[in-house]
Amino acid sequence: MSNDSTEIKLVMGYIRPDKLADVKESLAEAGAPSLTVTNVSGRGSQPAKKGQWRGEEYTVDLHEKVKIECVVADIPAEDVVDAIAEGAQTGEKGDGKVFVLPVESAQQIRTGNTGPDAV
Repeated sequence: MSNDSTEIKLVMGYIRPDKLADVKESLAEAGAPSLTVTNVSGRGSQPAKKGQWRGEEYTVDLHEKVKIECVVADIPAEDVVDAIAEGAQTGEKGDGKVFVLPVESAQQIRTGNTGPDAV
């Protein structure tokens, strides 16, 4: 693997599904090279919702979210975090969270490039 001094970071954001378009636009403006999007469910500080179906009451405490992952080496991870937060913010509970993790190594399958060159 490459011993290049450039650090590789994984930025993961959990956001509301309806804010995905805004976050994608913010990431494009920040120059984020690529992203992976996954539909997930989870619970945090957002309150549970109650509903009724066929006369029975039920509680929904797992809310639909979108998980965004960006691996970056050539732009600062903080710029990606700021772009996700800017695009996802509504000011209400349940806006989501962003995490940054170090990436130990990376290899691009097609070319065999390793380290920051693989990103």
